[in-house]
Parts: sequence; structure tokens; C-alpha cells
Amino acid sequence: MAPPKKKKNEPGRKVIAENRKARFEYHINETFEAGIVLSGTEVKALREGQANIAESYCAPEAGPNGTEIWLVNANIPEYSAGNRENHTPKRPRKLLLSRKEIGVLTGGVERKGFTVVPLKLYFNDRGMAKLEIALAEGKKLHDKRDTQKERDWGRQKQRLLRERG
Repeated sequence: MAPPKKKKNEPGRKVIAENRKARFEYHINETFEAGIVLSGTEVKALREGQANIAESYCAPEAGPNGTEIWLVNANIPEYSAGNRENHTPKRPRKLLLSRKEIGVLTGGVERKGFTVVPLKLYFNDRGMAKLEIALAEGKKLHDKRDTQKERDWGRQKQRLLRERG
């Protein structure tokens, strides 16, 4: 039996955390790339590969310069070699987006009832921490079942092709 294939990321991307459950629970309409405001120990903890964005979400809030988007409930554990100046693991983190992108996201959330969900946390080719977020609509139970059926059928098809080929 052949060894399992490694997942290939886009060149220059080092994925730290991925929210795989989001693609199952939401219809993804539009994706955006956002920068994150981080402290030094948070960046070091991310470089160690420690992060969890599975239960996090993005929320728009009114700020001093207009609306801002915040990443809420993302867990970046304390840096292992940190001292008393270490960061708080689940603090809200500001996302860096253009005004146009913030307008699209807040408009979707307010008018159309969409949700802003984080998909991936990664370092780009310049070494900057980025977050891929999506404007998404929640799936109904029957949609989730259809997705599961398609995945099962795809696996079964692959097995049949392997046995015959």
C-alpha cells in the first residue's frame, strides 16, 4: 500500500491552525485575508505551532475610527519560555482589514444574517501571521447530511477504483 499523500499548502504558507468544522457547518460565500494584532509572546507561541481557532468567531464592534472586526475566543496558549509578561490565551484580537472589506463583512452580518468565521491561521511568505476569514451562512441539518453522503460516496468510489485498478 502506498504511503498517504501529504497535503500541499500554497507555496510560502505555513498553516498553524485550521477550522475544518467551519466548512462542514457553513456555506462559505466569500473569503478574506486579514492581519492580526499580536503581542511578541503570541507570535512566538504561534511559531511553536500552538493555536486553536475551532471555537472562535469574528465580531464587528464600533471603534474610535469606525467599525472594527475582532477575533473572539481564539486560543493561543502562553509561550512556553515566556515570563510574567506572557499574554492572556483567549483575549480578543483585532483584525486588520481595509475599510471596504470591513464594510462588506458588517453589511453581510447586519443585513443578510451571515456569520464571519475564521478558516485558517497561517504565516505568509513574509513571515506575517494572517487569518483567512469567510462570510458564511449556516447550513441546515439536511445540508449537513447531504455533505456527509457526498463524502462517504467519494470514499467508497476511491476504494472501488483501488480494488479494480
